[in-house]
Amino acid sequence: MKSVLILLLALSTSLTPVVVEAAQPGREQREDRQERRENRQALKADQRDACRDGVVTQQEQRELARDRADVRESLRELRYDRSRQETWRERTEWKSYRGQRSGYWFAPGYGYQTSVRGRTWRRGAYVPRAYRRFYVQEPHYYGLPQAPRGQRWIYADGNFVRLIVATGLIASVVVNGY
Repeated sequence: MKSVLILLLALSTSLTPVVVEAAQPGREQREDRQERRENRQALKADQRDACRDGVVTQQEQRELARDRADVRESLRELRYDRSRQETWRERTEWKSYRGQRSGYWFAPGYGYQTSVRGRTWRRGAYVPRAYRRFYVQEPHYYGLPQAPRGQRWIYADGNFVRLIVATGLIASVVVNGY
């Protein structure tokens, strides 16, 4: 029995350092986690303060204004301008355009169409079925706002007409739009 007690005592003393060493990494991990948490909290606080201040220097304001002007200019260059052929002449929907023709109007992408004399386009009227197929593919290119759901822009005798697709009712007209 004495030998068993000595053996247990020897085993317990030899295991104690191992247990202590195993506990050390856990404490270090907890300290690392706590430090990372504190760093994240400090970073968030700095970000909140920066957003709250909202201070923009004059130089930054000038740079932002310059950037906005550049974006507006690039959009202007991409848009249709009747007086500047380079804005429309090289586009595929205008390839077949050969100038004005008597008795015809041109629908970009659809070609020349026979004109109907005396037709006026006004809000509240209905678009004839023959015109309803001449959809404007890129309204933004022509400077038109996006049509609401259920409505489309069409080409009609040199005008842009926004119609309600289900009924053909004219919602708005841009006269001599292109």
